[in-house]
Parts: sequence; structure tokens; C-alpha cells
Amino acid sequence: MKKTIHLILGILCFIPSLFAQTTFDTYFERKSLRIDFSLSGNAKEQSAAIEQLRKEPVWGGPLNNLIDQFYYGGYYVNIYDKATDKLIYSRGFNTLFEEWRTTDQAKTETQAWTNSVSVPYPKNPIVMELTARDRSDMQFHTLLKMDIDPSSIFIDQGNLKANRVTPILSNGDSNEKVDLVFLAEGYTAAEQDKFVADAKRFMEALFKTPPYDQRKNDFNVWAVGSVSEESGTDSSGKGIFKNTIFNTGYYTFGIDRYLTTRDMKSIRDAVWNVPTDAIFILINADTYGGGGMYNFYACGTADHPKTPVVFTHEFGHSFAGLADEYFSSEVAYNDFYNLKFEPWEPNITTLVNFESKWKDLLPAGTPIPTPLDDAHKDKCGVFEGGGYLSKGIYRPVDHCMMRDYAPFCPACTRAINRMIDYFCDKKY
Repeated sequence: MKKTIHLILGILCFIPSLFAQTTFDTYFERKSLRIDFSLSGNAKEQSAAIEQLRKEPVWGGPLNNLIDQFYYGGYYVNIYDKATDKLIYSRGFNTLFEEWRTTDQAKTETQAWTNSVSVPYPKNPIVMELTARDRSDMQFHTLLKMDIDPSSIFIDQGNLKANRVTPILSNGDSNEKVDLVFLAEGYTAAEQDKFVADAKRFMEALFKTPPYDQRKNDFNVWAVGSVSEESGTDSSGKGIFKNTIFNTGYYTFGIDRYLTTRDMKSIRDAVWNVPTDAIFILINADTYGGGGMYNFYACGTADHPKTPVVFTHEFGHSFAGLADEYFSSEVAYNDFYNLKFEPWEPNITTLVNFESKWKDLLPAGTPIPTPLDDAHKDKCGVFEGGGYLSKGIYRPVDHCMMRDYAPFCPACTRAINRMIDYFCDKKY
């Protein structure tokens, strides 16, 4: 009788997963639709336009978790079945353009930046909607909406350059794992062995860091040997410019340590045939620097002494949507957070809706806000300062990886585990 009961329970547990995968196969192929688009505008307004659509041979994302319920990021891509108007896929993300719009430069200039997202390839006509979060109300508003016929002759299906791809950790089906991809930037053809060794070193550093140390079996890791003509990266503030594959550089928005690229198209071209859930651009340089944007990419240098923790910090931004918890460093942003609303990042709060954050993680009797005294400073609390502001925003602990490379706080740890579960097609 017990065997029968166990069999029935096993079937019941299997049915939801089977139904979800059947839903995926009803609407999608296990390939990707890459949507390249431009964002243009300034501090006051922005607009979007399609640049290119591509069919690519791999879909490495989850088959069950198709509707993103994190509500993270400054943008969302929504895919609707055209025949029924049913939402069949969604995903949030950030862009560097979003940050640029908060700088002084955006007050006097209008620019256009190329961006890119990938979604599962539809079997039937869809409606693609791109939405942007308005800082004035924190709601998403439609930027662009268009019909896409997957059989269109205007969707590019050509092969791109096949880079050398080295699997450095393989734990199973990409649809049930987090596929972390390291991209080589500023590594010449003669330096590709160094790149693979650097990627392995960074991977090992990540999996020595809680909570990743307990989740290593949930990852696949790939090293994509994209070749640059010259070693290193740009440092425009010092008059240094290098011919590299992803056009990275220091002095983003005039900040010497802020190392990024706006060339998302080249990044997507490099991973066209690789299952990709998270991207880290490993830059062949030894000066401190890096950057990370949620569900977009993170990057950092290979050879500075602090690079392993810089990687883990920046990966916290790009992978788990974590905010910076520091509040005294130089930044180029103006009024990045509207204190009238709760920020979307899981590890900072304005106390507008603290119930939605880490209130359940506080020890009993913790005062809100929490004084930074001997009784509370080493516990989870609500400490003022975070998100580049010393007043009005609060962080979960005094020291965290997202402030000064200390161990991840309880709120960050939970957010990381939830994101891993999302990509592994588990309940999150």
C-alpha cells in the first residue's frame, strides 16, 4: 500500500512540471529569438525601435518558469500569443542607457544606444512588448509594441563566428541549470589559454563564496574565447584606446573605476550558439574596475588583487538584481532612487513597503530603523545608508558583499538562492 501511495504522490508532483513543459512546447521551439533594439532619448524622455531580429540555435533558459514574477529591473520584455493575447513569456532587465539618463550629460544631449534581449523562439505569431519603468511612479509603461511572425523572411538565421567554447563546469541540462558564460575581452589569439585559466580561477572564487558554495551543482560554466586584436581595454581618461572585441572601457560616465561597454550587439554575437543565462566579461587588465546590470552583463578585470571579490559583487548586480549598499562613493547618477517609492532591488528599502523586503528575516524585537550600536551592528537589521544615498534608504546589515566585499547578508543570500531556483526551473 505504501508503494502505491508513493507512486501516486510521485505522479502528482510530476504533473505540474509536465504541464508547464507542454505549455512551452505548445508555444515555443527550443531555440532563441534575439531582439536587437535601440533606446534613444535624454533625461526627460526615451523611445525604442527595432534594429534586427535573429533566430539562434539554443534556448538555455527554463522551460517552466516562463513568466517572470520578480518584477526586477528598469525594463520588461513581454511576449503574447497573437491569436489569444495570452502572456506566454516575460523577463525583466536593466540597461546602461537607463543609468546614462540620470547623468548630467543626459540633461543636454540626446543619444541612441543598442541593446539586445533573447526570448524563446515562438512557433506562431506573437506580439512583442517592450516596457520601461518610470521613476516618477515606478510603474512599467509601454515603449514599443509590434507583431512578429516567426516565419518572416526578415528574421536573420545566418551563422555567426564560432568562437572556441570551453566547458569548464558541466552539471546537466541547460534548461535546468544556471548557464554562466565568461567572455574574453582584451585577450589576443595568443592569450586564449590565459583566458581559460583566468575563467577557471574566477569560477573557483565564486563557488567558495556562500551561498554559491552550496549551489555549485546547479551551474554550468562556459568560457567563450572571443579574440581581440589588442590586449587590455580603453582608459579614455588617460588617452588609452585599444582595439578589442567588446569595446569596453574605464571612465564610464566619467568615473575612472566604472568599467563597462555599451556594445551589447557584439556581446550577443559572441554567445549566439551557447546556452546563456548570465554573462561575465573577463577583461585582460590589472587595474581595479568593473560594472554590472541586472540580467544584462557584468564585467571586471582579470589581474587586480581584488578581482575575485569584485567579480562576486558585480555578479550580484547582474545575476540577482542586488543594489549597491554603499552610500559614500563617487557616482555619476542624479536622484537615482525616488524616495517616495519602494525600490525594486531586494536588498535596499525606503520603508515605503518594507513588508515586501526582509522584515521576516529580522530577529524579534529589532527596531526599525535599526541603530548602528553594539547590540545590533552584527545582526540583520534596517540600517540607514545604501543605494548611493546616506539618508532615506536602508540596508540589511552594516557590512555586505554589496557594500564592501564582506559576506553576503541574509537578504542578498535569499535573493541569490531564489534566482538560482528560477533558472533551475524550481519554485522560487
